[in-house]
This record gives sequence, structure tokens and C-alpha cells, in this order.
Amino acid sequence: MAEWLKRGATASARAEVDRKVRDTVEATLADIEARGDAAVRDLSIRFDGWDREDYRLSSAEIQTCIDQLSAQDLKDIEFAQAQVRNFARIQRESMQDVEVETLPGVVLGHTHIPVGAAGCYVPGGKYPLLASAHMSVITAKVAGVPRVITCAPPFQGKAAPAIVAAQALAGADEIYALGGIQAVGAMALGTASIRPVDILVGPGNAFVAEAKRQLFGRVGIDLLAGPTETLVIADDSVDGELCATDLLGQAEHGPDSPAVLLTTSRQLALDTMTEVERLLRVLPTAGIAGKAWETYGEVILADSDEEMVRIADEIASEHVQVMTRDPDYFLRHMRNYGALFLGARTNVSYGDKVIGTNHTLPTRKAARYTGGLWVGKFIKTCTYQRVLTDEASTLVGEYCSRLCALEGFAGHGEQANIRVRRFGGREVPYGGRAEPQG
Repeated sequence: MAEWLKRGATASARAEVDRKVRDTVEATLADIEARGDAAVRDLSIRFDGWDREDYRLSSAEIQTCIDQLSAQDLKDIEFAQAQVRNFARIQRESMQDVEVETLPGVVLGHTHIPVGAAGCYVPGGKYPLLASAHMSVITAKVAGVPRVITCAPPFQGKAAPAIVAAQALAGADEIYALGGIQAVGAMALGTASIRPVDILVGPGNAFVAEAKRQLFGRVGIDLLAGPTETLVIADDSVDGELCATDLLGQAEHGPDSPAVLLTTSRQLALDTMTEVERLLRVLPTAGIAGKAWETYGEVILADSDEEMVRIADEIASEHVQVMTRDPDYFLRHMRNYGALFLGARTNVSYGDKVIGTNHTLPTRKAARYTGGLWVGKFIKTCTYQRVLTDEASTLVGEYCSRLCALEGFAGHGEQANIRVRRFGGREVPYGGRAEPQG
């Protein structure tokens, strides 16, 4: 039986926060839809202190941002982007068009078609998260999306040079210095200055995630990527300092970022909690990470690896760091997670920044039904059919006619019947059903 040595906020407390976010987002999106660019500008001034006639950056502004980075900075960005691009290409190559003759004269197939335009949100209010530009823009471009636009909030009163450089080097077609609900709303709904997109992607805070949720249906979305979540699964093969570092390393994303330790070792659990308190006295981002740990941090003591799998699948965390004697056990048995980081040599930060897998991942238990962002999110898999012979059309038509009659769809049935008459030479009454021969 699992024991909680530390619990996070209750479900009811989280629900109240969610309700307030939901109401704010609904009103804000309605304002953007009604007033367009004027609403976007008002919101940008209000929330970011950022006022421009046009929030799209010019080529000269983009180049100025790139020029502010050192040669090593640019080299590091290019290395990370090369890893992301390479893995995205491998994923794209795994998606094959299909065409097969399933019955004599009946050909079925599917083809992969990229969406026409993607809007990529790059968070940057607290930190200039340039890695999100790699993850979204490059993945969309590898998928074949012809128009990829990006929005990132200003950082310290101006467009963040590192984010802009990353967006440009990744291949963004339009770059906007715009953040929050106003950015997501403008990309999805369109304004006089921003043409709408077909899909919204990218992580963000609770307001961005809720805006994407409310806009889903009018546009596609990648997934509900809200506040960062991390789950560390560990046994006594590692120490408390390593676990505490990995927990706080993700908790610094925001004060609402859950960080959970799940372990079979009581001593490791106690050591980790001690190490968390020690690290919070020296970590520069302790103001944020400490609040996240206080409010949403949890420590769970389990009896076995099997019980840890069960609990982990219930949590369905965005990031799952596994540091046990047999990390592959969790790869074989776990079903609900955004991404796994197997063994003490890797960590969530590698995935966030540079290793090549995508860091836009499902949160709030969405890992029960979806994986993270990948090239397939930008691609529509569309089917087609072709009937080559009279005999094939007659065969399928006879079955279709009778099945339509079972459902009472006379018009559907007549679509089949007319082909049975024309291509099979059969007499089928109008609105009737084609009876089997022999």
C-alpha cells in the first residue's frame, strides 16, 4: 500500500484555479474576436507592457537579434536544432503512404498531407525558452507545412534575441513578438494583420493551455500542454541529491508545476526532502521552484516496482525520470507518460533542450490518450478508394445495398443499386435492395 509522505494541493483547490483561468480566457478570446488587432494591442500593453503598431518583426529586427548572440551561442542553437531536425526526419520517414488491392479490382490507400499553416507558441515571459522554437518550427517544417508562424512574448521589454534567433534559424516564415492569450487568439482567429492558421502548437502557462482548449475545433491543436509536470521514479540505487536536483530543475518552470518523487526507499524519500530544502537555499530560481514544491510537490513511498508502475500510470505525468536498477522495466510496463528518461545518465533537461526528442508533451493526465508533439501532428492522413472493374463495383454494391436497407438509408442504398444495375446488369428496384445471387 503506497504512503504519501508529502501531498500537493487538493483537487478542489486546483479546480477553483482552473475555473478562474477558464473565465478569463473565454472573455479575452471573445474580445479578440470582436476587436481584432485593437484588442491584441490592448492586451499586449496590459500584460506585457509592449506596444507596437505591428507585432511582426521585420527582417532587420530579426537580424539585429541574431547579431546580439555570440558565435558560440549560435553554434549551440544550431547543434540543438540539428538533433531535433534529425529525429523529426526519422519520424517522418516512418510515415509511409499506402496503396493496396484489398479485393480483386478494389484499391484502397492513404496519403499524408501537411496542414496549410501552423502557429507555434514559444513561451518566454519568465525565461526566454528558445528550445520551444526548435521543437515546433523545425517539426512543422520537416512535416512539410508551407507557412509556419511564431509568437513569443517580449522579454524584459523587448523581443528576446535568443528566441528570435532560434525561430529564424529554425525556418519560421513570420515572427511576432506577442505573448499570452492574445498571441494564441490572434493566430487562431486571425486579425487584419495576422492571417489565421490551421493548427496551434507549443507549450505555455495555464492561460495559454486553456486558450488552446477553447479554440480547439476552430483550429487543430497539438495537445493540452499546460504547466510543466515531472515525476521521478527511483530506488536506493541513486541518492537524494540527484532526485532533488531533477525535481527542482523542473519545478522552476512555474509556481504551479507539479514535481513528484515516487520511490520504494523510505530513506531515499527522506534524503530527497532534506536535499530539496538545502538546494532551495542556494538555487537562483528558488522563489519559483520553492513555491511549486510547497504547493504541488509530492513524495510517494511504494512497496514495489509493480506498484510504482500502477501509481505512475494513474499520475500520467508529462515527464517521467526513471532512476532504478532496471529502468527498462518501466519502459516495458508503463502506458501513460509524455516522455520517459531512462537511467541516471539522462534527465528531463536533455529532452527539454538538446537531445532531439520533442519537449512539447501532454500534461494534466492527457498522456492517457495522446503522446507529445511530432511530425504526425502536422499531417492529415487522408484515405482514398478506387474501384477498377465492373465486377468489383457490383460485388461491393450488392453488400452495400443490403447493409443500407438494414439501416433504413434508402438514398445510400440507391447509390449502390444504380451501380449494380449499370455495371452488373442486375435488375434492382429503385429504393430496393440487391439480393444475393444463386
